[in-house]
Amino acid sequence: MATMPAFLKRTPARGSGQQPPADPPDPPRARRDPFQLRPLPQEDVYFYCKKIDNSRLVREADPRTRGATWSVAGACFSLLAILALAQIPNVLTTLAGYKLETLRTEERRYLDERRTLELQEATLLSPERLEKLAQEQNLVTPSSRQVIHLDSRPDGAVAMVH
Repeated sequence: MATMPAFLKRTPARGSGQQPPADPPDPPRARRDPFQLRPLPQEDVYFYCKKIDNSRLVREADPRTRGATWSVAGACFSLLAILALAQIPNVLTTLAGYKLETLRTEERRYLDERRTLELQEATLLSPERLEKLAQEQNLVTPSSRQVIHLDSRPDGAVAMVH
């Protein structure tokens, strides 16, 4: 009781010649097992779960909270609509970017196809190939007698009548 405040200690009356009893000496420290773990803090506290049955309770409706709930829901919806409208330009820009990239890809594909077709046309119209086809079909170069040159006439006639 060394920590007890002095005014709570019992003191004998002043007139009696008795000495106050001395505090009992502290008990000697018990020898601790060196392998025993220290106690954890709050390990002597126990929690119990008590079952509470609220099934018989009926909630009383408060008319003011219904209006407040609708006001909050309306404000949230308005805020959501404003934010959605603010994001429309960003979304449209992104969609336009996707469309532009699709068109660029399509343009590259068409240019490749055009190059391929031009190469095929050049190989089909090459003089060596045409000469080879003419020989296969027994076509010959016309003689000078077979060629008729048209003269340009001022009267507008274009061909000679035979």
